[in-house]
Amino acid sequence: MLSVRSFNIYTRSIASLWRRSSHCAGQTLDISGIYPPIVTPFTQKGEVDYQSLYKNLQKYNNIPFKGLVVQGSNGEYPYLSTEERIEVVRRVKQALPKAKLLMAGSGCESTKATIQMSENMASAGADCLLVVTPCFYHGRMDGSALIHHYIQVADSSPVPIVLYNVPASTFLDLPVSAVIELSQHPNIIGIKDSGGDITRIGLIVHKTRSQDFQVLAGSAGFLMASYTVGAVGGVCALANVLGQEVCELAQLCTSGEWDKARKLQYRLIEPNIAVSVLLPCGKEADACAERSEIYYGQIKNQSR
Repeated sequence: MLSVRSFNIYTRSIASLWRRSSHCAGQTLDISGIYPPIVTPFTQKGEVDYQSLYKNLQKYNNIPFKGLVVQGSNGEYPYLSTEERIEVVRRVKQALPKAKLLMAGSGCESTKATIQMSENMASAGADCLLVVTPCFYHGRMDGSALIHHYIQVADSSPVPIVLYNVPASTFLDLPVSAVIELSQHPNIIGIKDSGGDITRIGLIVHKTRSQDFQVLAGSAGFLMASYTVGAVGGVCALANVLGQEVCELAQLCTSGEWDKARKLQYRLIEPNIAVSVLLPCGKEADACAERSEIYYGQIKNQSR
C-alpha cells in the first residue's frame, strides 16, 4: 500500500509526464512579444474603478501588444482583496481580444495560497501566470526553498507558469542555478527578469536554450540589450504610456535593424526612468500619462 508521500510523488510524476508530452508535441505557449503591466485604477473611495479599467483596455487593444500583464507590480496587487484580484482578471479577459494573451500575477507569500490563487486566476481566464518570488522571509528564501515553492505551484497549475524576478521589490534574486533547474519543469515556460543585469539574462538564455525556455526583459530601459543576448520580449511599464514605440523597438530588434533600434532605445531611456521610478507621482509621470491618455485614477499607497 502506497504511503501518502509515495502517492504524492507518483501523482506528481504522472502530471509532469502528461505536461511533458504536451510540451514535446509543440504545445508550449509562445509568450514572445511586448506586454504592458497594466495599472489598476481606483475610485476616490478606494474601490477598483472598473469603468476606467475598461477604457484603458480599449486603448491597449489598438496597440500591437502580444498581451497584457494583470497584477504585476504596476497593478498594485498587494492592495487588492483575493476576490478583487480574481475579478480584475475576469474583467480583463472579457474585454481582451482572443488573439492576445492574458498573463496574470498570482504570486502570494505561501505556496498554498499561490496554488489557490493560480487555480482561481486560470479559471477566470488567465492564459499563463506570473509568479513572483515570496519575499517576506527573504533571508530564508534560498535556491532550495524557491525551487520547492515553484515546483509545487507548477505541478498544481492548470496553465503555464512564468517566473518573476524583481529584486528591487523583493530584496532577493532568484538564483540563476534555480532558474536553470526550474526551466526543466514542463509547466514552467519562462521568466520575467526585472533586475537589469544583462550578463545574468544572457547566462539564463544560454543555459536554458535546450529547454525552450523564454526570457522576458522586465523594463524598456534594457529591452534592446536583452534582445541582443536572446530574450524574446519584455514586460515594460513604459508600454503603458508609449506602447507603440516600445512595440516598434521590439520589432526593430527581431528584424535585425540594430542601428534604428539603438536610436529608438536612446530616446526611450529618459521616459522609462520617469515611468519606472517616478510613478505614481512627479511631473514626468503625469506628462507620460497625459501623452498616452491612460487613466491611472487614485493610486493606493497604503494598506486598505
